[in-house]
Amino acid sequence: MLIREAVTEDWPAVWPFFHKIVAAGEAFTYPVGLTEEQGRDWWLLPAPNRTVVAVDDNGTVLGTAKMNNNHMGNASHIASASYMVDPAHSGQGVGRALCAYTLEWARAAGFRAMQFNAVVETNTHAVKLYRSLGFEVLGTVPEGFRHPAEGYVGLHVMHRAL
Repeated sequence: MLIREAVTEDWPAVWPFFHKIVAAGEAFTYPVGLTEEQGRDWWLLPAPNRTVVAVDDNGTVLGTAKMNNNHMGNASHIASASYMVDPAHSGQGVGRALCAYTLEWARAAGFRAMQFNAVVETNTHAVKLYRSLGFEVLGTVPEGFRHPAEGYVGLHVMHRAL
C-alpha cells in the first residue's frame, strides 16, 4: 500500500465510498445530503493542510485522510485528521496506516498533539483503533450525535500528545 498526496483526479475514485459513508449518517457530522461538489471542497484541502489517498499496487484507491490544524491562532499547534476507508477494503489495515501517516505528518509539521473533536461513540472500530494508537477520550458530549439506528449517542473528544 502506498499513501500519497491526493489530487483532483482521485476524487472520482473517492466520491463513491465517501458518499456511501456520509449518506449512511453513522460516523461523520456532515449533512447526509452532501453534494459531490460540497464533499470535494470539504475533503480536498489546500496547503498547508493535506489530503492523501492510500492506493494498492494497481492504483486502486483504498481510503483517504485529510489533516489540518484543529484551531487557528494560539491553538493552531494542535492537529486534527479525518479518515475514510472504502468499505470494500475495510479490515485490511488501511485505516491504521492512514492514521499512523497523519500522526507522522503532524509530528513533522511541528504540531504538539492531535485531537479529534467528534468521534461517534458507536463507531467502535474507530474508537478501538484510535485508542490502540495512543489516543484517549478526554470527554464525551452526551447525545451529541443523532445516529440513524441508535438514536442520540455521544461524541468523543479524543486526544494524543505527539
